[in-house]
Amino acid sequence: MTDPIDPERNATQSAADAVSDPASDPDRDPADASGIDDAASPATRRRAPRPRRIPTRRAAPAPDAFTPAAYAPDPDKAQEPFDVRTQHWFDAHEWQPFDFQREVWREIAAGSSGLLHATTGAGKTWAVWFGAMGAFGDHMPRALADPLTVLWITPMRALAADTARALQSAARELAVPWTIGLRTGDTSSTERARQSRRMPSALVTTPESLSLMLTRSDAHEALKHVRLVVVDEWHELLGNKRGTQTQLAIAHLARWRADLQVWGLSATLGNLPFAADVLLAPVRTPRVSVSGMQPKTLIIDTLIPATIERFPWGGHLGTRQVGPVAEGIDEARTSLVFTNTRSQAEIWYQALLDLRPDWAGLIALHHGSLAQEVREWVEDGLKTGKLKAVVCTSSLDLGVDFLPVERVFQIGSPKGVARLMQRAGRSGHAPGRASRITIVPTHALELVEAAAARRAVEARRIEGRETPRKPFDVLVQHLVTVAIGGGFKAPELFDEVRTTFAYRELTQQEFDWALAFVERGGPSLRAYPDFHRVVRDDDGVYRVLRDDLIRRHRSNVGTIVANATLHVAWLTGGRIGSMEESFISRLKPGDVFTFGGRALELVRVRDMTAYVRRATSSRGAMPQWAGSKMPLSSELADATLEMLAEANRGVYVEPEMIAIRPLLALQANWSALPETGLLVAEILRTREGHHFFCYPFAGRVAHIGLASLLGWRAARDRPGTFSISANDYGFELLSSQPFDWATLIAEGLFSSTRLADDIMDSLNASELAMRRFREIARVAGLVYQAHPGQQKSARQLQASSGLFYEVFRKHDNDNLLLTQADAEVKLQELDLDRIRRALDAMRASQLALTHPKKPTPFAFPLIVGRIREKVSTEKLADRIERMLAELDKAAR
Repeated sequence: MTDPIDPERNATQSAADAVSDPASDPDRDPADASGIDDAASPATRRRAPRPRRIPTRRAAPAPDAFTPAAYAPDPDKAQEPFDVRTQHWFDAHEWQPFDFQREVWREIAAGSSGLLHATTGAGKTWAVWFGAMGAFGDHMPRALADPLTVLWITPMRALAADTARALQSAARELAVPWTIGLRTGDTSSTERARQSRRMPSALVTTPESLSLMLTRSDAHEALKHVRLVVVDEWHELLGNKRGTQTQLAIAHLARWRADLQVWGLSATLGNLPFAADVLLAPVRTPRVSVSGMQPKTLIIDTLIPATIERFPWGGHLGTRQVGPVAEGIDEARTSLVFTNTRSQAEIWYQALLDLRPDWAGLIALHHGSLAQEVREWVEDGLKTGKLKAVVCTSSLDLGVDFLPVERVFQIGSPKGVARLMQRAGRSGHAPGRASRITIVPTHALELVEAAAARRAVEARRIEGRETPRKPFDVLVQHLVTVAIGGGFKAPELFDEVRTTFAYRELTQQEFDWALAFVERGGPSLRAYPDFHRVVRDDDGVYRVLRDDLIRRHRSNVGTIVANATLHVAWLTGGRIGSMEESFISRLKPGDVFTFGGRALELVRVRDMTAYVRRATSSRGAMPQWAGSKMPLSSELADATLEMLAEANRGVYVEPEMIAIRPLLALQANWSALPETGLLVAEILRTREGHHFFCYPFAGRVAHIGLASLLGWRAARDRPGTFSISANDYGFELLSSQPFDWATLIAEGLFSSTRLADDIMDSLNASELAMRRFREIARVAGLVYQAHPGQQKSARQLQASSGLFYEVFRKHDNDNLLLTQADAEVKLQELDLDRIRRALDAMRASQLALTHPKKPTPFAFPLIVGRIREKVSTEKLADRIERMLAELDKAAR
């Protein structure tokens, strides 16, 4: 039986995660694309001979596109023992199986579940896939392939297609008569119809598509034969609601099959036992943990600038390093140039082309706002070695293999140890090959971060990931999903849900609330039939009976809430990509902006699309995408403070520290150098007013909350208004009148008592909660991001969710979705836990409260950051130049 609608075509879920951590990078969420530029790739085109055209969706598949294929294995080969075939396969590739691969094969054959943690490029895929084929597919060829036996879950569509090709190729070479399928939002309706008639032996899919499969009326029949679930890149799903969605799906499959095996694949993860507990909580098979961290040469170096100013400011190095980076690209066969933001990727791509116009068509741009066809064209060029370099964001972080890549450049600090290792692994992506990553600082103080990151990698101090606890919006969505896919009885589903790690502390009262909410809409929505989504029949089974509600739910399954984006398209036809509504809304027709490596002129905005044409001017405004400020991780912050502690003792060993020694010496001379156990704060008076600088090294997100909290507490007993600036190292509070900071600190300014209440009072907490509620309302099915045949704008979604928010606050204040919104604001928007830890550390540290006569090297970037928000680029440059001249004179 086929599904009554084509849900994945209308689904708005993206190929990747938008929140692996609280300050997520939007490049994990590349938007779907339906058209392309009428030229070649806009990511490579610039006043140069036109490269080959990108195939559209109507064209034939690219040479490396995954195409499911049936085949008849060689009978003679299939009669050989599977371990013999396996050894022949490795010999043909001139490889030898690692011990950890053999261990995984044995454990899968023994019926175990587990988490495999292995070096990037070490062969995690072959460890689990060969184990699956050996345990479940080693038999003589038959007329029909096995029923669906293996589910392979990946966080990205691009990774899914790459994985499916690899699995199919290995199965064919090993004469295993399995069919391999791919099921994502990009899967054609023809292929989905084929899968509806008969599932393949192994299916590669995403969390969203798996949830859609659970809404099939024959879901039990289609999925009851699944023996093994593989969750690839588990570290990317662990820390967000997509991971919760995956947990619930696995629990549902485990109820249908008691011997279900689950294996997670992960790299660059710190809290492995916790990650295994979260993934394997619902399974009843024996659990093991396998480490495949093979010795791998990881070269981490830094491109040290020829000159380093004593008073740095954010981005002051900018593209000054483009020449040395280009020289490094010239030396390698293929390189990846990673940036932390999409706007930075656009700048560096253009700078490289300005320096080397002969590279037009040989270097490319890749980020999540570019159209899908553009990204696929770039990925194909990387795999085949046709591209010399690609400037990219985290859209290329995950495990698609690009074997030609020999070198990686990281523009700016990676802000995290795991991110650095993940990106480094994109080069030398094969066993035995060295991986090399070169950090290119955009700020002088990032030299300290670079040295600290290398030390942290050597010590294996990798960040762990937390996981959401009891997200009620995901639970509400799952109840409707299961009700559509055959229905459920409340006691059974309650027990099933509680087997997951996310809901192991779920109470009966909370479950009953969620059930009542999807059945009757709660007290405030009882009168609206559209919110009576599930109905209990005489047998006590809850089902969804209305076809329109089924269609709406299937069109909105998932936990990724898209950023407020608009399509960007040529006035003459053809799609370029998408960008955030907040940026476009600030432009008027005729304004010029830079996107996709070219200058565009806005013509008009209509029907959620910004129509543009080529601009005659080469300069334009640079889009600032949401989530562009990656926070400094706690592990890297601690390592940075340790490097500064060495500097305090006069120890300068690392080349980066030797280069920045004059700056650190000036900071120590005018004020003090922070280190673990020593909190540095500075009080300064200028023509602007009275400044209070503080350097807790807790990350930008926590510093914004800390600055707001301390400013609110300081002015609680006396009127006062503060201007705030924050970066990863510290924050500034600027007021028109002086405050006695020493006394305030002595009287408990850094106290964590009543922290949650004070932090909410110090910020516009209700506005933050309402914005967070928009995402919760979408996941819970209160508002629909996409109806079949139409699309809501983010503004419409905000208005709709805002109405629900106000109604619930007034008439249903016990609504658990409100409770969840408040909790997510504290934990994710404000990073309350890290603020609490920072306050505890600040209280426990010795205080160095200094009174410098001029802004110190650590204070100067905070001042520039505050000024930047108020003046134009030209005025900012002039003002900074005057400030630097004055400070340099004082330093001399």
